[in-house]
Formats: sequence, structure tokens, C-alpha cells
Amino acid sequence: MALESRITQEEIRKEPEKPIDREKTCPLLLRVFTTNGGRHHRVDEFARGNVPSSELQIYTWMDATLKELTGLVKEVYPEARKKGTHFSFAIVYPEPKRQGYRVKDIGSTVSGRKGADDSMTLQSQRFQIGDYLDIAITPPNRAPPLNTRMRPF
Repeated sequence: MALESRITQEEIRKEPEKPIDREKTCPLLLRVFTTNGGRHHRVDEFARGNVPSSELQIYTWMDATLKELTGLVKEVYPEARKKGTHFSFAIVYPEPKRQGYRVKDIGSTVSGRKGADDSMTLQSQRFQIGDYLDIAITPPNRAPPLNTRMRPF
């Protein structure tokens, strides 16, 4: 039986975030890994100091929204600019007890459409500096896989 947090996404969003002055705050280096098959990378691809080869390095702030990050990814991957392209976001973070990593789905966006997760920030999802961001990109002509947390809009 899988255990899940009793904290809902709505409760996480309600927590007040400290405003970040982007003029005075140094940005962080966000290591982003993308896939074009609609599925996230396997957690074992991050094992023993290895990372997937599809890395983007983005300088941003903790108040960066999923929609903002979607726009930055679309600048690098022109094929992801098509209306209806799905972006599923997950945080990959170290798990010290097992000497490995865990993956936490945090939300999704759709190119050209407004969605419930657009304004979600890294900070609101408890992203820590040093964590990775994994983005599964699904072209508009393919339905997203069932194992990603896509929400109807």
C-alpha cells in the first residue's frame, strides 16, 4: 500500500510565499532534464552521480512559475512551441537514507492554454537548491500517458 501525504495541493498553494526581489537576489542554477516521449526519466538514471544527457541549465529564482519555466524550455525546443504540447513537471531530489533519488510530480502546463498549475512556483512545491527538475514533454498529437498528473482544464 502506497503512502501519500495528507497535505493537498490546495494547502500548499495557500502558504504565503516570501516575495523575491529579482533585482537584489542572485538567481540559482536549475538543472532541468527533458524527455520528448511524454514520460519522466527513470529514477535510476540519476543514480551514482549520473544524470540523463538531455540537460538544460537555467538561471532562475525560487518564485519561478511552471508557466515561466515552460516558456524557457520552448525557447530551446522549437517543436515544443506547438499549441497543445503538454509539459509535466517533477522534482528529482536526493534521498539520503537510500543513497539515491526520489521523484515528486508537481504539476503540468499546456502550451497555448491556461491551466490550474501555471502559477505554481518552485518555492511552493518545496524545491531545494540542488534538486533537479524533470520535464516530460508530450506533443499535441499524442495523449499524455496515464501515469503523469495531467489535470483537465
